[in-house]
Amino acid sequence: MLRNGVVRGLAILVLVAGWLAVGAFGGMSQGQLSQVQTNDSAAFLPSSAESTRAATEAEAFTEGQALPVLVVITADRADAALPADAIGTVTAAVEQWPDLPLPGAGAGNPATVGDVLTADPVVVPSEDGEALLVPLSLDADQSDTLLANDERVTGAVVEVLRDALADDLEGTSLQSWVTGPAGFVADLVTAFGGIDGVLLLVALGAVLVILVLVYRSPFLPFLVIINAVFALCAAALVVYHLADAGVLTLNGQAQGILSILVVGASVDYALLIVARYREELRLVESPAAAMRQALRASLEPISASAGTVIAGLLCLLLSDLASNRSLGPVGAIGIVAAYAASFSLLPLMLLMLGKRSRGLFWPRRPVVDSDPTHSSHGLWEKLAGWVGRQDRKVWIGTTVVLLIAAAFLPTFQAQGTSQSDVFRTQVDSVDGEKVLAEHFPAGAVQPATVFVDADEAQDVIEAAQGVDGVLSATPYTGASSFGGPPSQEAQQPPVEVDGRVRIDVTTEAGADTSAGVDAIERVRTAVHEVAPDALVGGAAAETLDAQDAGTRDLRVIVPVVLIVILLILMLLLRSVLAAVLLMLANVLSFAAALGVAAVVFNHVLDYPGADPAVPLYAFTFLIALGVDYSIFLMTRVREESLKVGTRDGVRHGLAVTGGVITSAGVVLAMTFAALGVIPLLFLAQLAFIVAFGVLVDTLVVRSLLVPALVHDIGDRVWWPSKIAR
Repeated sequence: MLRNGVVRGLAILVLVAGWLAVGAFGGMSQGQLSQVQTNDSAAFLPSSAESTRAATEAEAFTEGQALPVLVVITADRADAALPADAIGTVTAAVEQWPDLPLPGAGAGNPATVGDVLTADPVVVPSEDGEALLVPLSLDADQSDTLLANDERVTGAVVEVLRDALADDLEGTSLQSWVTGPAGFVADLVTAFGGIDGVLLLVALGAVLVILVLVYRSPFLPFLVIINAVFALCAAALVVYHLADAGVLTLNGQAQGILSILVVGASVDYALLIVARYREELRLVESPAAAMRQALRASLEPISASAGTVIAGLLCLLLSDLASNRSLGPVGAIGIVAAYAASFSLLPLMLLMLGKRSRGLFWPRRPVVDSDPTHSSHGLWEKLAGWVGRQDRKVWIGTTVVLLIAAAFLPTFQAQGTSQSDVFRTQVDSVDGEKVLAEHFPAGAVQPATVFVDADEAQDVIEAAQGVDGVLSATPYTGASSFGGPPSQEAQQPPVEVDGRVRIDVTTEAGADTSAGVDAIERVRTAVHEVAPDALVGGAAAETLDAQDAGTRDLRVIVPVVLIVILLILMLLLRSVLAAVLLMLANVLSFAAALGVAAVVFNHVLDYPGADPAVPLYAFTFLIALGVDYSIFLMTRVREESLKVGTRDGVRHGLAVTGGVITSAGVVLAMTFAALGVIPLLFLAQLAFIVAFGVLVDTLVVRSLLVPALVHDIGDRVWWPSKIAR
């Protein structure tokens, strides 16, 4: 007996020490996740994508890949012309840019802006004489390098240029913007910078408020929050090292979703365990015995919940896009961390006071035998009784309401958005892009590049020039001036590499706009008709390939997620019919959520559309997470059905689990809603769809539709298990 006690004590000490170590090292990793982010959309494309193959071929025509930075300068008033000395003032400033020091440089890192430029900057006036452009090119091989202070070179160069321009143009009548692909990347990284601070504070703050209302205790909410924070540290520790080693591709979206998933899941699991623990404390005197029984009873539903979410997330590995593909294991790691913390750290904290552990529930301490049969559950018992009496009317009525909402699903626009629509707040790169388009040929900023056999070049040029929305198509001769085909080099022969030539295609619309992407799609069609082996690349082509891959992912991943989760439900409930009904209910719930989102996005918020990844992520999360609440309900209903029959089991199961499952759903909805604090369109849309969908699953599907339908069907719902017979 003594030996068992010593072993148990040592195991507890090891567990405590392990979680303290996870908190220490994982906390540091959480703060370092932004260092291993990759936010360049081109890096997410598969190697088989046409734009990726074109980018590989482009390296033979130039010295490596370049990341454009575009500095545009105008008069400080819209109705004013450039002052006479504008070119001289800007030229003098530009000559100093290569010598500008980069913050944290040293130890083999680039020390100045000039160290990462592929050519000396020049000043290009617009044809209307109202703007100046300074096109720069950063060495793409160095743009992802981290400086000594953990700042990426791209963001550092953009910020240094913006600060230098503010100083150089102070006191003049000029204003400037730093835009282009590098400017967008820098602003994107800045937007994601709120993930480590603002997002977590908002999410944890919302959860804390809800937990205080649920528990009405000054102690329990903080234990649940601590459990979530340690789970997040564990997930960050693993994800950071995998991303740092190149095993995972982590972007800002995945990091934000990871934080929300871990916090939401760990709090949900904690709510279920604590609720069952409170029930058992009314039946037995020993807190340790009550905890053992609570963990035993919670193991199956929480394991099924975690397994469902993990399986759904891992289906994203089938994606063609690295950004989608990496979210699968990143999210799965987060769920595993939440599960591990909830079944190890949380019980330790709940039992840390020994026999006085009931005091953690103060002022509502559970007393033995106060309610051994749990016969009174207030509102939820009344709701369960009403659902039982009106079962057919309830499930038919809720189904009709959900079908009406789902009818708007076809109006959901997920064909992709322009790069300038990514941000929900005013940023320098977007403002600069608009000014640039007013004074310079928009498509000349980032022309499309076509690589073709030399003997087919003329046919490709003629085909491209005949496409609606194309201004010019010219062979690459080794150098060109901004704004269109360089007449002074028109007689020079094109550069030829291994029998291939490059043709630059300039469109009317910018490469970052939907119109520019549509034009390149038409260019591809026309070019491939005359030269099937031609490759069309460039920024607009990369966006087109990303949108095509996202659409393909929807077609492939959605049915796989449905099949995988349906199989899990069948194994959990030992029933084919019950599993099919739960799946149909949650698919209807998702369709209703997306239908409502379509109305809100199109007619209330006037959003410009959505990326194809938005419905894909929303589907994966809502089907995997939304079905959790039906799992929590139905596992308890099955447990009760074995004792008192299905119809009584439904009423009792809903009465007992109603409060805790509703609390869990509200917590998860609020944590996902916190994603809206990040000023990016993708996360705002995902936050609304998932938060609203989770509330529909919790308050309508799990509380009304599923229990009413199961009550109406009765024992037959468990077909083909023994309960049905």
